[in-house]
Amino acid sequence: MTNKAPWDNSSSAYSMEPTAGCSPTVPEPELYRSIQAVLPRDTDTQQPPDHGNKGMLRWTLHKKVQNNPGNSLSLVWVLIKELEKAERWDSRKFIIPLLHTLMYAVFQTAYIPDELYKRMYDFCKRLLTYPHPYCTVGLSYTRQIKAERFIPGLMYQRMVTAEQRLKNEHYPFQERVFILADPKVFSDSLIHVLQEDFEASGGFVNPSDHMRSVIQHSLQAALGADQCHGPKLAQALKDMGEDIERYFQEVLATLEQSLEEGGRAEGAALRSRLRRLYGDIVTDADSEPLSAAPLCDCPLPNPEMSFHLWTEDLDIWHELTKWFRPRSASENFSVSQEQEDFELQEPLGDLMLSDTPRFSVLSNDSGIEKDLPPGTDPSQSSSSDAADMSTSCEQYKTEQDSTTLSRRGGIKMKPSVKDGMMLMQDSLGDHTSLRGGGGEGGRRRGATLQRRAGSNAMQNPFPKQQRHFTARIVAMGDDRVLGRLAMAYYLLRKREARRLFLTMKVNLQFYYIPVCTARTPISSVKENLHPSSGDPCSLGSYLSNVDPWYNCNIRSLGCTIPKLAKMQRENPGRPKDPFISDVISYYVRSGQQPVYFTIYFVKITFPQDVGKNSEETVFLTHLEVDFPEFRQISASVRDKQKKSSGEVCGAVVSMNYTKVTLSGRDIDKGISVRMTGAQISAIPSSKAEDLNCLTLTLNESPTKTKNNVVESKIRTSKIKIRSLESRCFTVTLDKDCRRTYKNVQSIEITPCLDPGYCVQKSMSKYKLGDDKDAGLSKYMCKGLPLPINTFAGIIN
Repeated sequence: MTNKAPWDNSSSAYSMEPTAGCSPTVPEPELYRSIQAVLPRDTDTQQPPDHGNKGMLRWTLHKKVQNNPGNSLSLVWVLIKELEKAERWDSRKFIIPLLHTLMYAVFQTAYIPDELYKRMYDFCKRLLTYPHPYCTVGLSYTRQIKAERFIPGLMYQRMVTAEQRLKNEHYPFQERVFILADPKVFSDSLIHVLQEDFEASGGFVNPSDHMRSVIQHSLQAALGADQCHGPKLAQALKDMGEDIERYFQEVLATLEQSLEEGGRAEGAALRSRLRRLYGDIVTDADSEPLSAAPLCDCPLPNPEMSFHLWTEDLDIWHELTKWFRPRSASENFSVSQEQEDFELQEPLGDLMLSDTPRFSVLSNDSGIEKDLPPGTDPSQSSSSDAADMSTSCEQYKTEQDSTTLSRRGGIKMKPSVKDGMMLMQDSLGDHTSLRGGGGEGGRRRGATLQRRAGSNAMQNPFPKQQRHFTARIVAMGDDRVLGRLAMAYYLLRKREARRLFLTMKVNLQFYYIPVCTARTPISSVKENLHPSSGDPCSLGSYLSNVDPWYNCNIRSLGCTIPKLAKMQRENPGRPKDPFISDVISYYVRSGQQPVYFTIYFVKITFPQDVGKNSEETVFLTHLEVDFPEFRQISASVRDKQKKSSGEVCGAVVSMNYTKVTLSGRDIDKGISVRMTGAQISAIPSSKAEDLNCLTLTLNESPTKTKNNVVESKIRTSKIKIRSLESRCFTVTLDKDCRRTYKNVQSIEITPCLDPGYCVQKSMSKYKLGDDKDAGLSKYMCKGLPLPINTFAGIIN
């Protein structure tokens, strides 16, 4: 395999004139070779994910340049030249990797000349004529480069202020990364490696260090080496101690005010204000602060991260509430006490898919205050009501037989019009897509066969309401952890439809790092992995196929973690570089193009003698149907039976399903078939079968019935399977034996409905029937997909 691009000419050499006093220490030919080494190749997807470890090479490249402003500027020059060459040679597969690498270098470059900004801006603007996803990524970066060109240092300032939650009055947005690791995948040694890596990535010890970096970077980016003495400025900021906050607030106010004013003419005024501020800071240390000198590096710190083992006791939504509640109490967007009480008294883990059951209590009075017994204080009654609200469902059950009046402080309220509109905007903001035309009145509104991907910034007429908090949730594990994430997300949306809380405050972003146990030396994790599950990271494999940059940087991380644990055991005193947290930081900052995966609702029905009628749940990637009594029959016996009798042993089931077709003319079909089990997958096995639907595969070979032929693969949007005999079957969801249901008589699978859509439809004054939409609901997406962010979305 060669590392040369189609336009690579090894005999040519680059020449870059020293700009703004920067003298790079890494030669440009070396930077060029490093860039060529990290670019994705066609053979990468055909090899093991750890082959070459391009993610490590990309990390090494950024480490080379982040501690030297000259190196960073050199990297920017080389990358923009490579992007222009890729455009001339029409090598589109290299454009997005090069563009993400370029922007990550721009974030940390101390000073960039205006001519280079212009070349970057012109290139990104030309991407708007390209198909998706190039136009979407190009639009996002065009806006950022335009703002950064006229207000240098704005992206760095906003990123550090939001990720480190620096207190200020000018930029109230805050972000945090939540790492959710499946304890069934990670052994104790791997967990120890992760925790140490996150601790080593802290870098700074207090907010004052972040404030100094913001001031240093903003002044250097605006003034350059000709008007800013980097070492003197750094020393003056260090000598200030805790008094640095005043200058930090002034820098933030200056840049944010310039952004609001806008216009090219404001660039001179901005530099004039920052020059005066620079003189105020450095004057005490030196009488001549404005002298040409090298610039100091300002590495971009990793965002604030919290590591969690996703056990049964962990409620990630309560972790989100605890995160923003302390800061929000004294700000305009504070959480009311009533909402806090609601969150604390109704844990998500106690909620089922249907509403919490309400237990009737016999009352012996009219419920009117004047009819209460003499001597009863209504205020005491109301205070006791508030205390009673915190009791659990078990206490309610024990009080059913009580004949005394028990007052409750709860009331069932319908969602207001404002809540319905917010849920509708959130649904449009999440689900309107550049692909598939969801909500445009196309083939099937919100449920097309073509999987939707990419942001909706170019066509959504109803933008999502801006929220001050952004929670970046990173799931680490196999398909099982994604199944749990889909379940938790569905329960959250169901609760938010009843009463808005997190939707009003937090913008949720989901990320996924596949960690495959089959390639890691973990022996204790297979106890909960179904033996016939196939690829345990099918969703991660799919994302690696559709996004080459995801394959290079994220897929290989699951194989790198065990190697780091082995290196740590062999060399316990070796210095630890925060590789894992650095890669996660790069992922959450650059991966902003979602791929949508449909969450499927399944209703499981049991026989009458089991004790419960039915249960409702959801799955994301996989559902398996299995008849245990036929599991012991070997394949050779089944083949022999088939040859002799023409029939396959197994149980007789009926299947009613909607067959999806590319033409959109869906067909309702019903068949009876004898089978020993079936696999239902929502993730395609190859690019050729990339359809947004379920694929049912029987464990047996295709057979004939009286009226028709059973297909080997059935593509459907909804299906119902029912056993016609006394035999019951077993259902396993998302390849997780912890989510196995036994003695099942029938299952019914349909795509999940978005609770926001249901609320809007119920509030509509137009009633056209259960299957017809009216009012604003006809513009909404019916389904509830789970968006997983990648670097490019889906590249065809």
